[in-house]
Amino acid sequence: DEKRNATPDPMIEELIINHSKEVGIARRTITDQEIIERAIYSMINEGAKILEEGIAARPLDIDVVWLYGYGFPVYLGGPMFYADTIGLGKVYDAVLKYRDLVGAEYWTPAPLLEKLAKEGKGFYSK
Repeated sequence: DEKRNATPDPMIEELIINHSKEVGIARRTITDQEIIERAIYSMINEGAKILEEGIAARPLDIDVVWLYGYGFPVYLGGPMFYADTIGLGKVYDAVLKYRDLVGAEYWTPAPLLEKLAKEGKGFYSK
């Protein structure tokens, strides 16, 4: 509308629903929490790969880039610090859950994430 409020278009919604049926996509409700997890946990998993590959020397290097380069919320301390805060076991379990949901092409756990999660460690404690 004139105030830039989103207004769903019934015709577009119908097109999306019909296309979903045609290609076999089961429609479901996605929670705010799932959106957050799928965005941030994939970042954390990629960060673990970057550490494994030696592209970054420390988790802090990744956090600094995200905090000052991409505007990651400062109060979370960067994706790698945030992962340590919530626990790598939780992140690893969620990565496995999303792998089972959407496929390994997008959600294969980084070996470092798996190792640290199973050892009960964090990126900053290794």
